[in-house]
Amino acid sequence: MTTTQAKTIDVVMYCRVSSQGQGESGLGLEAQREYIDRAAKQNGWNIVGEFVDVVSGKLAIEDRPEGKRALAACKELGAQLVVAKLDRLSRSVHHIARLMEQIEFKVATMPHAKTFELHLFAALAQQEREFIANRTKEALAALQARADEGDVESVEKIARRTEALKLGRSDENRAKGTQAIQERAKLWLKSVRPHITECLHDNGDTLQQVADCLNVKGVTTSRGGKWSAIQVSRVMKSLELQFPSKIGVL
Repeated sequence: MTTTQAKTIDVVMYCRVSSQGQGESGLGLEAQREYIDRAAKQNGWNIVGEFVDVVSGKLAIEDRPEGKRALAACKELGAQLVVAKLDRLSRSVHHIARLMEQIEFKVATMPHAKTFELHLFAALAQQEREFIANRTKEALAALQARADEGDVESVEKIARRTEALKLGRSDENRAKGTQAIQERAKLWLKSVRPHITECLHDNGDTLQQVADCLNVKGVTTSRGGKWSAIQVSRVMKSLELQFPSKIGVL
């Protein structure tokens, strides 16, 4: 009686990083190779080639220098493409779907996933990224609005974020950037102070009444919009202003 042995599958290893220094995120080259080597040993894959790209994931794999070579090698050797994680191939569902029509590929972190499952994972991942991007954009817009209105904590948060995004800049330039943001907020607060003071003394018994007064006067917020009670509250706090007789309420 003979024992049927599982057929060995030839695979071409493909790794991608966005920059030469990438690695701390857990998606560095060594980490990707480790994922693939482990999966190959556990599933009987025979690695017959390796290709590495240092490019953005926004490019389709066939438009990347080494990606194009990896696809050609798969076709020439009759091998499947293998990546550590799905986003090393692409972050685009469209790119993933198009690649599925060209070759078979495997993902080391999901070695038994079928084509349909990989397509579903890619769609869910893209949806999550879009959701996070939109939420981040909204949060940054709100943070910038508070900073423009003179909120010190918001100014500092933006300065820290700017510094993190511009690590290549000198400390002097980062300090200048922070100072510019703070100066812009101070100038705007100075310009709006007399208008708020006038509204407070004229008919401002509540935050909403002050907001209505500013809107009637044609005074806009730092972003050129209409005032709300919450915006009035933030600016009054920054200017250390209070109602003449009592603290206003919404």
